[in-house]
Amino acid sequence: MADLVKFTINGREIEAPAGMLAIEAAKQNGIEIPSFCYYEGYSLQAACRMCLVEVEKMPKMQVACTLPVAAGMVIRTETDQVKLARKSTLEFLLTNHPLDCPVCDKGGECELQDMVFKYGAGESRYVEAKIHVDEQQWSPVVFYDGPRCILCFRCVRACDEGMGVGALGVVNRGAMSLIAPNKGDHLECDECGQCIDICPVGALTSGPYRYLTRPWEMDHIGTICTHCSDGCKTTLGVRNDEIVRGNNRDRSGVNGEFLCVKGRYAFDFNKHAERLQSPMMRVNGKLEEVSWSKALETIANKFGEIRSRGGKFGVIGSNHTTNEENYYLQKFARQGLGTNSIDHHRTGDVVTLVDALSGTTGRLANSADFYERKAVLVIGSDFSVEHPFLAFQARANFRHHEAHIYTVTAEPVREDNYAARSVRVAKGEELGALEGLREALAAEPDLVIVFDDSIKGDKVRSVVEFGQSLGIPVSYCALVDYSNSRGAIDMGLAPEIGPGYHATGQPGMSMNDMLAAADLAALWVVGANPLENAKLAASKAFVVVQDLFLTETAQRADVVLPAASAYEKNGTVTNGRGEVQRLKRASATMGAKTDLEIIGLIAKEMGLAPMMGPWLPETVYAEIRKTVKGYDIPLPLVTIGAQQSTPVNGRVGVESRPDLVRSEHNNLFESGTLGRYSQVLNTVIEGRQSR
Repeated sequence: MADLVKFTINGREIEAPAGMLAIEAAKQNGIEIPSFCYYEGYSLQAACRMCLVEVEKMPKMQVACTLPVAAGMVIRTETDQVKLARKSTLEFLLTNHPLDCPVCDKGGECELQDMVFKYGAGESRYVEAKIHVDEQQWSPVVFYDGPRCILCFRCVRACDEGMGVGALGVVNRGAMSLIAPNKGDHLECDECGQCIDICPVGALTSGPYRYLTRPWEMDHIGTICTHCSDGCKTTLGVRNDEIVRGNNRDRSGVNGEFLCVKGRYAFDFNKHAERLQSPMMRVNGKLEEVSWSKALETIANKFGEIRSRGGKFGVIGSNHTTNEENYYLQKFARQGLGTNSIDHHRTGDVVTLVDALSGTTGRLANSADFYERKAVLVIGSDFSVEHPFLAFQARANFRHHEAHIYTVTAEPVREDNYAARSVRVAKGEELGALEGLREALAAEPDLVIVFDDSIKGDKVRSVVEFGQSLGIPVSYCALVDYSNSRGAIDMGLAPEIGPGYHATGQPGMSMNDMLAAADLAALWVVGANPLENAKLAASKAFVVVQDLFLTETAQRADVVLPAASAYEKNGTVTNGRGEVQRLKRASATMGAKTDLEIIGLIAKEMGLAPMMGPWLPETVYAEIRKTVKGYDIPLPLVTIGAQQSTPVNGRVGVESRPDLVRSEHNNLFESGTLGRYSQVLNTVIEGRQSR
């Protein structure tokens, strides 16, 4: 860290590291220096001149966004000269800016609007006709209104530096300058919407949000994105119990303000016309709507009858349901139904990694490691496409700290553009390429090794052994696909292990075994779609499905129960790095119930409520804290941020099942079943091209 220097801002003596920018030093001490072009984390532009300040012994005003502080410096940010300069800058910016605040979607959140109210002139000296160009639609989610643009270049830098895409640039010169997309009249990019959120004015606006409401008319609910396993916080804007916007401008999660297209826009599956809103039962071969009481009574009676005669149960859980729901489900299966035949779709070999790191601490990578460690090794994954937030962290690490990125992949990836070394290998042969990187990796101060399902079983142990042999601090991350894939395995949705990786002793059937068992008596599927590409061998099995939509599995069911989405429930989820975060209910769908409530109601109907306990998220979480190793985390800590669980402390003690591990390798525009029902993911051109 640089030596601290003392200097003065507005008469206050301040300490800051030598070389820190004056605008940042002021901000850290509660002093606002306004700016439009400056944005933390991106290259300096010094284009808007809004941050001018007076510095003693300097003949001219200086731009605070490029001014390094030094010992003895005296800075003044609110003198008459400074205020006049800001007033003149705003007057100039409004020369061609349309005064359409009543209809502009940025109204109430516009930085230019705020500054004009604070510093602006009551009238303008520029009376010429404003230059006008028509509004353009660059994609279903990005609109551009050129006259509103103040050419701060934030969007260009966010797309180029932050996302590594470079889909935006500047055309023309002088008063005719405009931001332009990479394909002439449209965008081909990640469609992340980062350019919209970073825009200080209403030049870039959101297609799904336009003209729907105003910021002060919405409730803003901070919850966790329900798509991939990166675990990004998303703040949902809710009006009349309907989600109309997603962003994370308050930077309150592990992801700061980063969101990909799924986190920012793909909440729209929540209000899809095909959402289930009533229980359904098979009557005369067809599914017909019935009451909740009828559906629950039928399930309880059938489950009770099968249990009493010793019939085989199979239970399949979800990668999207909460930790509380997963824990409660496995408890019901094991204690209520008497079966260890409970499983879920495993997308990464977390079990073997936990076992390989037994007896160690601090070896499982967290979100900050991807930004703070000096080197990152990516094995197998198309990182930017499959895990956009972690890739964003690595790119920022490269820009800000000159971190070294290494890739070992079968195909070219975006990380190749700035990688220290990129190695191409045939799929399945990634492990053999590591020796060629040994010398370079051993010279690094520390390292994160992150791998997808190409590394599983004994290959995971080999990667850990390789990392340990480098003689440097190494942390590891086994990539998984969905929002609570990690939580599902931590909570014991597996036939061979229970909550906290305790061996069950008598493993039940895996998901594949259940589907293949001709003598299966009942299959209970909670939030999954195992029959999308498979068949159920037991043609007479009693099938119960809890889901949002009438999926292929639900169409085979005898009873279908409408479930609430992750945006409609409270609870906790665990991202791919083991960080526990809290879901908060943002909206509701009439007729749907949370999976936790549904499981609890079935237990009550079967007379198992005293054994199962209350189906309240807080009550179940309290039980998880007591019984699941590594989850003794107070709920308030989970509520305000992400707290990493610590399951690594001893051997798992079960046979590894790499044959059950299979990633879907979803890209930016795919998200399993939920992706099918997102209009945004299905209408952007990049999503259509990727299918």
